[in-house]
Parts: sequence; C-alpha cells; structure tokens
Amino acid sequence: MVINNITIAPGEKKEVIISRCELPGKSTLEVPAYIYRSVNPGPTVLFSAGMHGEETNGIETIRQLLKRLDKQGPLCGTIIAVPVFNVVSFIFNQRHLPDGKDLNRSFPGTRGGSLGSRLAYDIMHTVLPVIDFGIDFHTGGASINNYPQLRFVFDDPRSMEIAQYFEPPFIINAPYRDGSFRAEAAKTGKSILVFEAGESLRFNPIAIEEGVTGCMRLLNKLGMLPEVQPKGNPITIVRDKWIRADESGLFRTHKKFGSYFEKGDVLGTIGDPYNKSDLELLAPEDGFIIGLNNQPVVHAGDALLHLGFS
Repeated sequence: MVINNITIAPGEKKEVIISRCELPGKSTLEVPAYIYRSVNPGPTVLFSAGMHGEETNGIETIRQLLKRLDKQGPLCGTIIAVPVFNVVSFIFNQRHLPDGKDLNRSFPGTRGGSLGSRLAYDIMHTVLPVIDFGIDFHTGGASINNYPQLRFVFDDPRSMEIAQYFEPPFIINAPYRDGSFRAEAAKTGKSILVFEAGESLRFNPIAIEEGVTGCMRLLNKLGMLPEVQPKGNPITIVRDKWIRADESGLFRTHKKFGSYFEKGDVLGTIGDPYNKSDLELLAPEDGFIIGLNNQPVVHAGDALLHLGFS
C-alpha cells in the first residue's frame, strides 16, 4: 500500500501525512493519517472525523478507537484513521475555513484552488484511492444536537450492509449533497457513510460511546477485530422533517431525546418571557426525535425538532 509516496507494508503501523497547509505566519499544519495493516488480506476501512473544525465528538471517537488499535491491530485487512481532516478550522474551534468556505462542499477539489479545495484534492488523491469504504464522523451545527445516526443512500447495497454491521440507533436514508466527500467518493465507486451524533464543541458521552461501539461491531463482523460488542437495534428512518418555530420565545421540549412519539403528542412549547402565551408543537404523525435544538431562546423560523419517520 502506498499513500502520498509512503509505503506501508503488511503488518506495519505507520503515520502518514496526507496534506499540508501553510498559515500566514509561515507555520505549517499537517493532516496525519494512522494506518494499521495486517499480514492477512482483507478490506481497507477508513474512519475519519473533523471535516468541520468544531465537530469534537467525532474527533474524540477516533481518538478512543486509536487507543484500542494501538493495543490490538487488525487480524486482517487495513484500518486507516484520520482524526482531524480540517486541522485549520480545528485550531480555531470553527466550522468553516478562514475564507468562510465549507470543506465538505469543496470536493473533489483542485491542486491550485482555495484552501478548502486543496485539502479536498489531497483527500481525494491520497486516502480515497486505497480504501474500500469509510465512516465519516460529524455532529450537529451550533446548538443542534443529533441523536446517533448513520446516514447513507439506501439504494447502495454496500452501504446498507455496512450499516447493518455498525448497528447505530438510527439509520437514515440521506441523498448525496453536491461537493461533499460522500458524494464525490460515490462517483468513484467508494461508499462513505456519515455518522452524525451530538452537538458541536460539546462532548456527548452517548454520541462517543455509540460511535466507538459501532466501529468495533463493524470491525468484528468483518473479521478484523476479535472483540464482540453488544448487539444494537437500529431503527430505519425513510423520511425526515424539521419542526420550525412559528413565533419567537422560549423553547422547551416535552419528549425524551431519541424517543418515539405518536401523532398529536405535544413535542414542545414556545412561551413568551412574560407568561402570556404558550404555543404547543404537535407531532404531525408517528415518529422519532432524531435531532434537537438546544437553544432555549428561539426566533420565528428557527429549526427546533428534527423528526424521523419509519
């Protein structure tokens, strides 16, 4: 296996720099990938995080996975782990790059383009060619808390097989988004599934635990690691929608995050600060709460509750 002109032989563990960028002060930032190869043949799996700099739950998930892999390498195949794709945004605790662009809308990238375009180009030309499939870890945006969920296109049989091995709480049919790593990887025949869990810049123990456990389940079922994990019980979500605020005020939820609800249930309320009104948010049909806005002060039009329907 050769990544960025570095050879990783069977049985080797190696750190490889897949991209470099220079800051205005002439400091250089590097994006390392950690490769664990078995002497036995098998699939090559990518686990990546930090596409957006504030998505700390995914970064911590990969860190914990690395701790396990340092003790027990794969029995077959190869594992590639990239804890932080977007090191520039990571050091600034922000989602976007300094020029305001989203790295996950910059693929496939160009060698001489913007910073995001150059990072995307390096990812496409160093890591993607050598993998069979991957899991890319993300979190919700500012104040948006996602219940652990795996997103992919249900029509892709390889992705469905991977999801059934991973066994997250929810699997969600999600179309490709233009310029995303997942969409561009699909054009090359590689399946990238997106694991969404938690809220940006805030560790969520459930998100991290589900992420690590899912990775271990997947690797065990592929015969790559011996450790058996408790079986999951994924709920299939075929449609989703956001409940938005019809008026401004103070938002409170009335259902447990990730729970099932029935049509007509009160999912939350919006009250004014002076206790003169309470607007009830009613469930339009039976479903599950898969995402939640943790911001108590909301404006008309804000996305409040992400609902999933099976």
